[in-house]
Amino acid sequence: MRRFLLPAALFIMLGLPSLASAQQVHTPPKGDPERSTILNAVRPIFDVRLGKPIEFVVGWLRVYGDWAFVGVSPQRPGGGQIDSYTLAPELWEHRDNLFTVALLKHDYEQWNVVDYSIGPLDAYWLEHSLYKQFPKAFLLGQ
Repeated sequence: MRRFLLPAALFIMLGLPSLASAQQVHTPPKGDPERSTILNAVRPIFDVRLGKPIEFVVGWLRVYGDWAFVGVSPQRPGGGQIDSYTLAPELWEHRDNLFTVALLKHDYEQWNVVDYSIGPLDAYWLEHSLYKQFPKAFLLGQ
């Protein structure tokens, strides 16, 4: 009787789900340290342009493995408005608000901003090659 051994790589490709499909998209709840750490990684984008202190109204915050995708609006603590036109007029050249989209990667034991856009006029990430590697649930919250 002849036995055939499948190479390990073929067995893995045929028999096990990919790591990417095994990962789940989740949203860390308010008060979760992961959520705070992600938002704190985005904060310097505004600290240098608008001055401290900054807090965020979170439109979305999703995590997929070692990636995070956020949509946030900066404000002063307690809901105070930021006079961003006076503080950073360059932000208004092609924008109509301070809503910001940011993609972060957890690397070197911290969250790092990989890409961001302040005041995007459309959902550019849906067509951008960098974002094509992610599932729709990560990008659209589905």
